[in-house]
Amino acid sequence: MVAPPFAYWWLWVGVCLWGLTYLRRWWRAYRSRSLPPLPPWRTWWAGLRRALLPRDVVYSSLVLVLLVWGLYYVPPVHRRLSWRLHFLATGLRLTLLSPPERVPTPVRAHTLVYVTPTFTPTARPSPTATWTPPSAYTPTPTQTPTPIPSVVRLKPPPRWEPQQLNNCGPSALAMYLNWWGLEKVDQKAIARKLRPAEQDPNVNVEELVYYVQRYAGWLRAIFRVGGTLEQLKRLIAAGFPVLIEVGLEVERRVWYNDDRWAGHYLLLTGYDDTRGVFIVQDPLFGLNQEYAYEEIDARWKPFNRVFILAYPAQKEALVKEVLGPYWSMEESRRIALEMAQKEIEANPEDAFAWFNLGTNLVYFQQWHRAAQAYDKARELGLPQRMLRYQFGPFFAYFHSWRLEDLQALIEYALEITPQSEEAWIWKGWLHVRLGENDKALRAFCRAYVLNPTFPDVHNGLQYLGASPSACVGGGD
Repeated sequence: MVAPPFAYWWLWVGVCLWGLTYLRRWWRAYRSRSLPPLPPWRTWWAGLRRALLPRDVVYSSLVLVLLVWGLYYVPPVHRRLSWRLHFLATGLRLTLLSPPERVPTPVRAHTLVYVTPTFTPTARPSPTATWTPPSAYTPTPTQTPTPIPSVVRLKPPPRWEPQQLNNCGPSALAMYLNWWGLEKVDQKAIARKLRPAEQDPNVNVEELVYYVQRYAGWLRAIFRVGGTLEQLKRLIAAGFPVLIEVGLEVERRVWYNDDRWAGHYLLLTGYDDTRGVFIVQDPLFGLNQEYAYEEIDARWKPFNRVFILAYPAQKEALVKEVLGPYWSMEESRRIALEMAQKEIEANPEDAFAWFNLGTNLVYFQQWHRAAQAYDKARELGLPQRMLRYQFGPFFAYFHSWRLEDLQALIEYALEITPQSEEAWIWKGWLHVRLGENDKALRAFCRAYVLNPTFPDVHNGLQYLGASPSACVGGGD
């Protein structure tokens, strides 16, 4: 059962103490034999209305509100109402605020005054590799073609349950682990570890990999970028389901100018070359869905074609063989970088290709080049929820000292998704950059309230010399 907030129970304590005054009054009336016999219904109700004092009305209303509030947290009721109320509140808020239709374009005026930093934030990703310009290295060699079956369907299908609100990541991972034999793991257990606050709207690929490495016992997990449809099929043919992050067009607008684009996770467990489809376990639409190759690639592209692979430790040699150059994260990034460059050459107006170029340059710490790539992507137009799922622009603008752009993107991200702990963390680092440590602490604390298990929150608090106990009250 979802637990009501702490304040709920304190209100009940107050109501019960207040109710003791009524018990005392009724006991005195009983002892004095002044309680009249109960009259017929209409007469009783008319007399009751005349006898009710204003404080009686307030007390009864408060009890009724608490009862309805408590009923909301009963699992069947909460499961049906929570997402509807969330959508209603988000729609009203953003309709009134009228957010721009796309991520804001680059800021040209520079007015923020910053202080010299003495730190490097350690928010994910933590790039350590060095970048070699494309002209200075040999293009990625292609794997020697190894024949694979034209149709593969891994069995049995995993156990499926409809995903809860913003829970596609934990739900898809639960299906993945269930397929490997961890039948007791469900989306609720994963969500409790990765998004303990129900309002947290996103779980990153790094967090999903962390869960497998920390809690899935004998399984290992990695994620890579720059994947191809052929690589997905080779993994499936070798007996490994693959988890990918894709774009999704939601059924209805949440606010009046909503572009309806959102992130989603899919588990691929088969393919059929004769019909050109993948067999997909979809947390939202059910088991054994069939999606065309072209649809998968188009929806996969906005997320740099990232994929997660979970596998038993004893099969690591086979995983290395099937992945080939993708076994190395650095080579995977080079492949993704080269892929983004080729897509830009083919279509210079491809906003997602420019965004992927920036994301891969961030990994190689080419901050200024990455910022320029993100500039182009923003000018061409990005979906409204893009910064709910991907945070490369925050790295690029922070490290290239373009604080106006960093501030604009953080404000926009929090306008769209005020429960994003990643955006609050970057707001904290922005305030640190500006020498405003008090504001930075409040921002880090807001992120801590949303996800106290998030390592980057503790990095920010540690830099300020603060502990989680400083976050009592929740920050801004």
